[in-house]
Amino acid sequence: MKKILPIILCVFLLFACDKIDDLTKFDMDYDSSVVIESAANINLPFDVVTPDVETNSESEFAVNDTRKDLIEEIKLKSLRLNITSPDNQDFSFLKSVEIFISAEGLEEVPIAAITEVPEDIGSLLELDTSDRDIKEYIKKDKFNLRLNTVTDEVLTSDCYIDVKSVFFVDAKILGI
Repeated sequence: MKKILPIILCVFLLFACDKIDDLTKFDMDYDSSVVIESAANINLPFDVVTPDVETNSESEFAVNDTRKDLIEEIKLKSLRLNITSPDNQDFSFLKSVEIFISAEGLEEVPIAAITEVPEDIGSLLELDTSDRDIKEYIKKDKFNLRLNTVTDEVLTSDCYIDVKSVFFVDAKILGI
């Protein structure tokens, strides 16, 4: 019995630590929008930049009972593009998209992409995300997203797109 009690205690502590660790993990959502103008060239890459995205990271971290200095890692969990106008437009005009993140004092890095946009994709496009730790970008007051796109069809009107990004945040447990 004396040997079993320490084993049971260790197992209990292991599960308790996992539960506490889960409390320091959360998602942060950011929305932005871009316009791909109808004058875009076919089969030539061009860039579309989002307006500055205010992070409000200090308050987001506070709501989740943590601070900037306790953040271990932030990764892009998902990035979704959604056409809001015109109503009948879909993403079949795109050949490929690559998304980059930048922030003041930090170099621009790729965080999401789709190399071959399917013809029958509709108006919602989910990109493949990178596994890059981008905590320094999200900890800033604001960041930018740049879409490097290649079209394979002529757009007859401007295309308005919402950009929804979800970032996974992992903070230190109890500051240790």
